[in-house]
Amino acid sequence: KQILYRTTRQSSIVDSLRHAARNGKYVTVIVELKARFDEQRNIRWARELENAGVQVIYGIRGLKTHAKACLVIRREPHGIQRYVHLGTGNYNETTAQYYTDVGLLSADESLCAEVAMFFNMVTGNSQPAPLRKIAAAPLGLRSRLLELIDAETERRKQGQKGRIQAKINSLSDPEIIEALYRASQAGVKIHLLVRGICCLRPGVPGLSENISVTSIVDRFLEHSRIIFFHHGGDELVFLSSADWMNRSFDRRIELLAPVEHPACKKKLLEILEACFQDGVKARALLPDGTYQPVQGTGKRRDFRAQEKLWLATTEKTREAEEQDRAVFEPHRPPKD
Repeated sequence: KQILYRTTRQSSIVDSLRHAARNGKYVTVIVELKARFDEQRNIRWARELENAGVQVIYGIRGLKTHAKACLVIRREPHGIQRYVHLGTGNYNETTAQYYTDVGLLSADESLCAEVAMFFNMVTGNSQPAPLRKIAAAPLGLRSRLLELIDAETERRKQGQKGRIQAKINSLSDPEIIEALYRASQAGVKIHLLVRGICCLRPGVPGLSENISVTSIVDRFLEHSRIIFFHHGGDELVFLSSADWMNRSFDRRIELLAPVEHPACKKKLLEILEACFQDGVKARALLPDGTYQPVQGTGKRRDFRAQEKLWLATTEKTREAEEQDRAVFEPHRPPKD
């Protein structure tokens, strides 16, 4: 089961789904017909998928399906095994070359079970079920974020450390902005990376002096959505398909998912830290609504987040390729 919001003209994802259906797999795809600029292409793909035997659902009435999710259920030697992929970007090979996005691939049973419940809700005319690990818009994503922000505020009022970090594309929802203002007034340190629209004013005395907002405009389009809450030292980390906007919370189907595996959490926190250290391509939002380039000092003066992350990724790729070459794989005679 998969959601397709934007696809390319020659989509290998669509080819794989079509191939799976033709080979007897049960495949369900939600195709969003209201994906701006891609409506005609999505209609064509949907018809081709239907011809291959895929169950196609043409979006959800009254809502735009913007969540990025894929659920795979396999019969394996030990029994039924589920895998889930949740991401911030579309399953689109073209935009994947110049967007920065993150995705989580997991076999965690509780997470897979909730994603399965989510797909059942949006594909089977079933009543919404309570979700504990993930949050979905328009059912409870805004309220979940408000709960997390308010919890950070209460901890700070009790004398504990309070810290919030978020990397999103846009921030315009009034309730979220008001909650962030309250958190700032309580002393919570808030660092936001907002690439585009931001209706919050940081650094205003008595209102938002504990909030900083920066934006990075560089070679790749900053598109990933990563959220961090100190949460009394538990360090909650999430990825999400949703920006903090009215339309995302009220008129779209979106997902917020926790990232709990230590190595995955560490990776996302490294991405956040790199972005907040950028002293080359970052711009700071001022209290009057204007932006100015961040004047990095010391090591930060030449720190370009996208370059550092790109170099780190290519180095890991090179190491993995060298490791593969070090494995001896013997040729075996073909089977009859």
